[in-house]
Amino acid sequence: MEERIKSNLIIIGGAEDKEGDKNILKEVCSHIDKDKDELLIATVASGVPEELGDQYKYIFSGLGVKNIAILNVKERKDAYDDYHVNLISRASIVFFTGGDQLRITSLIGGTPLYRMMKKRYEEGCMFVGTSAGASVMSDTMIVTGPEEESPRKCTLKMAPGLGLIKGVIIDQHFAQRGRIGRLLVGISENPESIGIGIDEDTAIIVNREAQFSVIGSGAVYVIDGSEITKTNVSEQNPDEILSICNIKMHILKKDDKYDLNRRTP
Repeated sequence: MEERIKSNLIIIGGAEDKEGDKNILKEVCSHIDKDKDELLIATVASGVPEELGDQYKYIFSGLGVKNIAILNVKERKDAYDDYHVNLISRASIVFFTGGDQLRITSLIGGTPLYRMMKKRYEEGCMFVGTSAGASVMSDTMIVTGPEEESPRKCTLKMAPGLGLIKGVIIDQHFAQRGRIGRLLVGISENPESIGIGIDEDTAIIVNREAQFSVIGSGAVYVIDGSEITKTNVSEQNPDEILSICNIKMHILKKDDKYDLNRRTP
């Protein structure tokens, strides 16, 4: 079944440039009327939300955005508060910062704030996520897993994400933290999904036709397990080295494109 994207998404691999050219953050700003529209910085994932919110507010203000609000949900009860729900209702862009992706889903999942977020997404509000805010965009997300080592079975913890984009598993800080092994485990367990690993200071812009283009200074790695012919992932002996045959990978750079429905660059 073809994926349907309700609104444009910008999914960032984390550590986007905040001091130099700021090309990715400038791209975010290009999608709104900087004088009229409101940009909402959602610090839900962060353990230091005030500090991070102020940092992004300063940056986006410097890029010309006039109307900036901050969504700080520290406890689940905050996601039932009309004030926070109204912040989502009037935003033109919602920008999820980094932190812990499980904080986002556990704090807002199933709440009035989450329902308003889905409503605004259906209405065309753009959603942006960096680092943990990137992983949470999909319907299935990686929570934890080993880094910089050979892929092993039964070593990955996954959970439901926000479901703004379906049929993909997103990982971030990809090359910098050696995360290819854990994404391979994720795709071997969910071969119908497409794995997308995004380097730091790199992003994908996903349009309504489920096609994305790459921006930024790093690479994007697309892992397609739909034609896997053999894997030991479902066999006994957990923690054994993972074996996968006939898995496909594309490595994309700035300006490259990929069609998620056709599974082709």
